[in-house]
Amino acid sequence: MMRIVCYLIISLTISHWSFSQSRQLSQLIPQPVSVQEQPGQLVLSREVWIQAPAGDTLLYRMAENFANRLTRIGIKSKITGSAPQGNVPGFIFKITPFGVDRKEAYKLTISNKGVLLTANQHNGIFYGIQTLLQLLPPDVESTQERSFAKIILPYVEIFDYPRFEWRGLMLDVSRHFFTKAEVKRFIDDMVKYKFNILHWHLTDDQGWRIEIKSYPKLTEVGAWRVDKTGSFGSFSVPEAGEPKTYGGYYTQEDIKEIVAYAKARYVNIVPEVDVPGHSLAAIAAYPWLTCTPGEYAVNSGERFMIWPGGGQHFYGLLDNTLCPANEEVYTFLDKVFTEVAQLFPFEYIHIGGDETARNFWEKSERIQQLMKEKQLKDLDEVQSYFVKRVSKIVQSKGKKIIGWDEIMQGGLPEGATVMSWQGMKGGIKASQLGHDVIMTPTDFVYLDYMQSEPLLEPKVYASLRLKKTYNFEPQPDSAVATRIKGGQGNLWTEQVYNLRQVQYMIWPRAMAIAEILWSPRQARNFNAFVKRIETHFERLDAAQTKYAPSMYDADFKAVKTSDNKLQVTLIPEIDGLNLHYSFDNSLPDNFYPAYTKPLIVPKDASQMRVISYRNGKPVGRMLTMPVEELKKRAGIK
Repeated sequence: MMRIVCYLIISLTISHWSFSQSRQLSQLIPQPVSVQEQPGQLVLSREVWIQAPAGDTLLYRMAENFANRLTRIGIKSKITGSAPQGNVPGFIFKITPFGVDRKEAYKLTISNKGVLLTANQHNGIFYGIQTLLQLLPPDVESTQERSFAKIILPYVEIFDYPRFEWRGLMLDVSRHFFTKAEVKRFIDDMVKYKFNILHWHLTDDQGWRIEIKSYPKLTEVGAWRVDKTGSFGSFSVPEAGEPKTYGGYYTQEDIKEIVAYAKARYVNIVPEVDVPGHSLAAIAAYPWLTCTPGEYAVNSGERFMIWPGGGQHFYGLLDNTLCPANEEVYTFLDKVFTEVAQLFPFEYIHIGGDETARNFWEKSERIQQLMKEKQLKDLDEVQSYFVKRVSKIVQSKGKKIIGWDEIMQGGLPEGATVMSWQGMKGGIKASQLGHDVIMTPTDFVYLDYMQSEPLLEPKVYASLRLKKTYNFEPQPDSAVATRIKGGQGNLWTEQVYNLRQVQYMIWPRAMAIAEILWSPRQARNFNAFVKRIETHFERLDAAQTKYAPSMYDADFKAVKTSDNKLQVTLIPEIDGLNLHYSFDNSLPDNFYPAYTKPLIVPKDASQMRVISYRNGKPVGRMLTMPVEELKKRAGIK
């Protein structure tokens, strides 16, 4: 009998250990290429050592940063050049070739000897540390130090490297300005998930954010606008004399500091100066840049462009484009890109090229003369003429150009990289033409899109659920695979006023993008990904980072039945939710009816309320849906 009891105790202990080990290793985002679990576990002591050669400045600095993170979970550490005497396990960070020609690869081994992290290059060590941190308790992400508690790491061998070399996030700082400290926080958050590119959208109609010493008015005038709050794009036109108090810009010293900060975290920054469209802030500073004489001001969020749809070009209510027929424009851009190139060491500069309103070009005598002189048959070729000249300017600074897929109109410049945002067709075609491509299609990775029921979200013209983002595939079969360098998520900030909202829009959808760009394609499983996200919500909470709980919110589908009744279907995004509802204006909980099939809305109901539960606890937000809105969606008048 005693033998049976002992056997049961041992069995239960092993089962508990296996569960704990499995949970730690199954919560990694992005998923590593290979995870080989081993029997056993490493118990960390209150004091540990970290081996990193003092002569290797980069490695030593990473060891210092890791030691600082350990203090948040009550562990003190000593950095040493060699392992101490005895069998006390510790951490070893080591640069050593291991036969795999991948710049960002790493190996992480946890055994009774401690933790060994090796890589071909320093960035591999950095990414391995991010994986190691995810194996530690969520408090390692906190800014507060906690007292020591027992910490166990599973024995494991992890071998890992990224699928794509370009793993980017774009931050638009023109529509709303974010401080130097906030940009650094954005970088800190993105590197936890192994992103390595920050696409920095620095200029647009609503603000010029980079100091250019050759043209001081770009920031004296172009960085400031009338301050308005509400729904961007629908503001009233500023009155004459209204003070321009909203804005800001980065001095060249600020930019050098941010570039260095990013470099220390193995992030390259791609600056974007968006031309010839999206240039109203520059034109407000120097009106001679446009073909259309007049007085201009930085846009404050009032409507000034019309998008007809159906693939037609933008229509401008005023001319926000640089003039391709003005030689002074090219002199201006030469000086601007000279200074930009000196500030950003990465090999790429983004020149925009998107959404050019050409209706003013159509009636410009200067444009007509240019077309005649250069034998340009249409405005596509006018834009191509401009883009090719700008490309030569950028290339003269020792840089490569990237542009949105509109730079393909009229013919691509030699050596240009295409950022495909209008779906993937442009990127596929560019790859077939022998150009490098970054895939960033709106319908999968535009992080400014609403991510839940529109009644809960700042209103934007489209929605993008987490599940669809996770279905993004940057390398379609018809593309030339070697030309697809990777992809990125884009956050335009018209409706994003502060850093907390930036975080809400980014996370967790950017986790999906991170996994797509890093992990093997065949490893994807949305249901398993959701479980991992939930463990990362704990880490985001510890870091005081805001995130969207949208995956717990149901979608509403309303239709008119054959007998003219209003029927509503609730569509959960993830499995395992119980949706409880009411039509009587009260607030439902898990004692209310559970949704099981499409419902007929009571004739006199004014609203429907829904909340999601799991295991008897609320996980979603209370959704209040007016019946009038359901009727509108069903086409009932």
